[in-house]
Amino acid sequence: SLPAVRRSPWSQRVPGSRARLLDGSRAPAGPAPPQARPRKGAFSMQLSGPSLLPPARHLHKDSQVVQEHIRRKQQKQDFEKQQLQQLQHRNAQRRQKILVVANRLPTKPVRDSEGNWCFEKCSGGLVSCLSGIQGRFDMVWLGWPGVEVAPEDTEFVASEAMKHNCFPVFLPQDIINEYYNGFANNVLWPLFHYIMPPFDRGVNECSAGQWEAYKKANERFTEAILQVYEDDDYVWIHDYHLMLVPKMLRDAKPDSNIGWFLHTPFPSAEIYRTLPWRQEIIESLLHANLLGFHVYDYLRHFQSSCVQLTSLEISAHRVDATSIGGCCVNCATVPIGISPDDFVQALDSPQVKMQIEKFRGQFGDRKVVLGIDRLDYMKGIPHKLMAFGCFLDKHPDWAANCVLVQLAVPSRRDVPEYQRLQRQVHEIVGQVCGRHSSIECGAPVIYLDQSMSFYDLVALYRVADVALISSLRDGMNLVSYEFVACHKNNEHPGVLILSEFAGAAQSLGAGSIRVNPWNLQDTAEAIHEALEMSREDRMALHGYAFQYVSEHTSQKWAETFLQCLQEACSDLMEVAADVPPLLPYEELLAEWSESSRRLIVLDLLECLAPAKQRPGTRMQAKWRPKTFNLPSELAQCLQTIAASANTTVLVTTDKPRSTLEQVGYRIPSLLQAAEGCCVYRRPGSREWLPLIEDADPEGKEEWMEGVKSVFDYFRERTPGSYIEKQEYQYRWCWDNTQFDFGSAQAREVLIHLWAGPLVNSEAEVVVGDRSITVRPHACSRSACLERLLMGEIGEEDLQQLDFLLCFAVVSHR
Repeated sequence: SLPAVRRSPWSQRVPGSRARLLDGSRAPAGPAPPQARPRKGAFSMQLSGPSLLPPARHLHKDSQVVQEHIRRKQQKQDFEKQQLQQLQHRNAQRRQKILVVANRLPTKPVRDSEGNWCFEKCSGGLVSCLSGIQGRFDMVWLGWPGVEVAPEDTEFVASEAMKHNCFPVFLPQDIINEYYNGFANNVLWPLFHYIMPPFDRGVNECSAGQWEAYKKANERFTEAILQVYEDDDYVWIHDYHLMLVPKMLRDAKPDSNIGWFLHTPFPSAEIYRTLPWRQEIIESLLHANLLGFHVYDYLRHFQSSCVQLTSLEISAHRVDATSIGGCCVNCATVPIGISPDDFVQALDSPQVKMQIEKFRGQFGDRKVVLGIDRLDYMKGIPHKLMAFGCFLDKHPDWAANCVLVQLAVPSRRDVPEYQRLQRQVHEIVGQVCGRHSSIECGAPVIYLDQSMSFYDLVALYRVADVALISSLRDGMNLVSYEFVACHKNNEHPGVLILSEFAGAAQSLGAGSIRVNPWNLQDTAEAIHEALEMSREDRMALHGYAFQYVSEHTSQKWAETFLQCLQEACSDLMEVAADVPPLLPYEELLAEWSESSRRLIVLDLLECLAPAKQRPGTRMQAKWRPKTFNLPSELAQCLQTIAASANTTVLVTTDKPRSTLEQVGYRIPSLLQAAEGCCVYRRPGSREWLPLIEDADPEGKEEWMEGVKSVFDYFRERTPGSYIEKQEYQYRWCWDNTQFDFGSAQAREVLIHLWAGPLVNSEAEVVVGDRSITVRPHACSRSACLERLLMGEIGEEDLQQLDFLLCFAVVSHR
């Protein structure tokens, strides 16, 4: 009898199986389409096929490659339209809901003079960014309320918060200290801004405890999401505080729609890999449908980290994480903006006009260089002050004709590093003023350790002739956007000097003077150039910058991200519809019992070997496994199936016969074929028999030696690659090589083969997943398998087969 069959990970993609669709119905049974597509999001090594487009200058609309991409794009658009119609039908009774999950709520509970709880609105850009989409969606905010609430008050505070569309996540103070002040701000934030931990205060028991608090806090947020989540809701998670939520939520709600946006830089892979918990975080993010970043550099760094840590396949804007239980994750560049109308309208207010006149009367004819930063060691305030000092050293006549107004908004005053930074800044201000001050004109630097009201800030932006931003590393820096907005309709608009290490430099670079803040002389020259720039050049720079700022607003940012999230979720539906995720076990068992002659073909590595032992799929061990272990329970099941009457079970692999010998002793009653079915052995036998018509294929020696030389050449120059020599074929494998480098090397291997030893040869080149195989024309896998079945089963019995089941992942060629 057939043993109990358990649902197994290797039965996730089986042509001909039926899937449960998103609406709960079952897909119609039947064979797979004859032109089944590869996994969506996978980077195919089909170098001559439609997966890789040539450069844009070589594209022609009528070419076969372009027409194939157009056809796929049209199919995708039709599918998205169909899914949108179904979604609108399901949501006819209610509007879709967005769950905005951030570390802090937009409102804060406080006690009034009588001791009662009330809510006050918090300042923050995220609230205004999402205000433009509130008319289209029901929006619920989830986050920490900002204060510790006693257990007896949590129910009342939560009910009052829901009146403001807020759902509070209550965290005890010890978790806040370890999760927010500890791991998020002392470990992740510095690392994401390229600051390595000091050797004497590196990873220790303290940071391990902070990691545990970080996990607990993310669990609390996930539990809160599940309390308000409904089917088809969109979950938008914000920033580095909540990077474990995507996986936790996906585990609880497999069909959830998850987007995550990072408001800081994402560091290069060399920096990120120093984080001890790098694996857990990167795996969790790969359970989201969409990952958003400010600029392409951050997206590229994230994908590079995925390649080096997980060996996953990536394309330009997608990571296929299905092999580790994640999603086909879309990655998008969505730069955030501001609401410029708020600043433009404020210019007409009486408060701002009065303050502008006051500032102009105070500064007189002196040019104003403005710096507005949070007092933080990544804002480059010391570099800015020293560069301004260099400028005055080179051009002392400007000391009486310009003034640097530096506003440093205090932050984290209780942290020793920030206290040292404040002292350092004060010392530099004193040095610059001491060298260049005069009794007639006063000091050339006005430094303020304080914040400023909105109307005073707008007035200061307006009177400034130059805005100097010298960030050492900044996710975006919206001060530059605000400065540009405040100079609308100005006859002499200000000039923006922008650090190339700020994310805004990729958006406003053509409308500003870009500088390297580490190069003090370069920054000093930029200040001089900005102060002496002609009106025409000022107008040209400002015109470009203002057009960008006015088009790429905060509302546009939110709409774009949600549109990308909807497209990413529809992509996931298309994958679920195209690739059946589960085998129909009940129907399979029914057909098995009704059949009289059966054949089962299994691939060793893709179906029988545990996932962690397959090359290219391990999350941590990057070396090629020396041994493969077949679970004893699985071996017994195979033996039982093979012992059934009129049943033949064949185990195949394209690996050398020695690989199959490692597990073959546990399944002696099965047919075993190795080396791409070129050799096989019968049940109970230890002798390998050839399946090639001629034991020594004609012309094999002509190309074998040349192919070996090419493979050896690239093996030495491609770390992590190796060669498999078999009796009838050679294979160069690069599954342990960094993906982008391995892909480039594989292209070079093909060119060397076709231009060298195979230039006049009939030998076949088979490009697989991270491998290139060269074999004689007589060694095709299908031909050898046909010979094996004809010889062992017979043509007459093959015609009588009424149950055929194949589990395999084979090369597209």
